[in-house]
Amino acid sequence: QVQLVESGGGLVQAGGSLRVSCAASGLSFSNCNMGWFRQAPGKEREFVAVIRWSGGSTDYADSVKGRFFISRDNAKNTVVLQMNSLKPEDTAVYYCAADPRHGGYYYRASAYDYWGQGTQVTVSS
Repeated sequence: QVQLVESGGGLVQAGGSLRVSCAASGLSFSNCNMGWFRQAPGKEREFVAVIRWSGGSTDYADSVKGRFFISRDNAKNTVVLQMNSLKPEDTAVYYCAADPRHGGYYYRASAYDYWGQGTQVTVSS
């Protein structure tokens, strides 16, 4: 059974930093593109970042580029999203997701087969 478990969310002041992690089990982690998405109240789920299975290349949404950084540890089956210079508009539930099929449309939620339960990140102004 595939499980993705996020942790590390919380409340932080604007300008601060948070690190959210995702622990994966039940899948061939090193063979998956791993993504982070977020969903704010009343809004659709949106792409945040992806790190690819081969070579570890990354892509980011324009809104987080230069502030957020995604990394992975294949030995520990974990993916981490380091969030710096947080803004109130970053407030959302953050989800990690796994794409074992390498579908290519990494910015689309539909490309990912497995999802975590999400972790709340709240940035106060």
